[in-house]
Amino acid sequence: MEEETPEEQLVKQQRKEKKDLQAKIQSMKNAVPKNDKKRRKQLTEEIVKLEADLSQKHEEEIGQLQSTPATNVKVEELVNGVETVEVEDREQEEVKQTRVSKAQKRREKKATQDKERESRIAEAEVENLQGVRHQEGVKLAQKLAQQQLQIKEISSDGHCMYRAIEDQLAQRSKAGLTMNVKRLRSQTAEFMRGHVDDFLPFLTNPNTGDMFTTEEFEKYCSEVELTAAWGGQLELRALTQVLQLPIEVIQADTPAIKIGEEYKSEQITLVYMRHAYGLGEHYNSVERLKEPANAEDS
Repeated sequence: MEEETPEEQLVKQQRKEKKDLQAKIQSMKNAVPKNDKKRRKQLTEEIVKLEADLSQKHEEEIGQLQSTPATNVKVEELVNGVETVEVEDREQEEVKQTRVSKAQKRREKKATQDKERESRIAEAEVENLQGVRHQEGVKLAQKLAQQQLQIKEISSDGHCMYRAIEDQLAQRSKAGLTMNVKRLRSQTAEFMRGHVDDFLPFLTNPNTGDMFTTEEFEKYCSEVELTAAWGGQLELRALTQVLQLPIEVIQADTPAIKIGEEYKSEQITLVYMRHAYGLGEHYNSVERLKEPANAEDS
């Protein structure tokens, strides 16, 4: 094995000292909290001094080395050039590895979340097929099919009962009777105010159980008129009088409710769904049953 020259020995020694110093500096940085600005400032000054002292020491060692000017150049290139490149390359590689590691962790986390979400959706779908919501839909479809009808979906926004009636009226627009949700609500509230004795006995304070006071009844009517408060049987009773039309409400597990049977006009048909939405009861409209596609024509 060829013996190392003094220049090579010096370069090896100085490389090791630089590596040791970098390790020491990193340890010092890790020991000081990032939010301790005063201590971080002192640390920066200490690091600068340590690096300057080591640099001066290396320069003095190179100067003391007995060699030709060419050798000095070679030593300086080895110490300051090659070593600097190696340090920079190593630091860049560490940064790159850190970035890749963080990106990989983000991808793995997202993949795990997506997998969990898909699993929850699949479980919900299975539960839905086996649960009351699905059974309710099947029963309603069977009942409606007997009248050659099917459900027509209405948005669930608090106005569903009024929107379902609006849709029913629009389907029979040839009769000349159309009303939008705002007008339906307004006329319902107006009718209830004008027939207090027909509605007040059925309204009680949920906290006390007592019948509504006059003020509470007026507040209730205002909510019917001006808010997205859900409608129920009281509002349907008022609407049969306003529209002078019979209203039929089809339900899954109980016989259909018929209101306003004294009117002989073509009835309005609604579907009441108890389990369709997590928020509670919901009304849909109906439409004529669509013929299934003929397999021979496909």
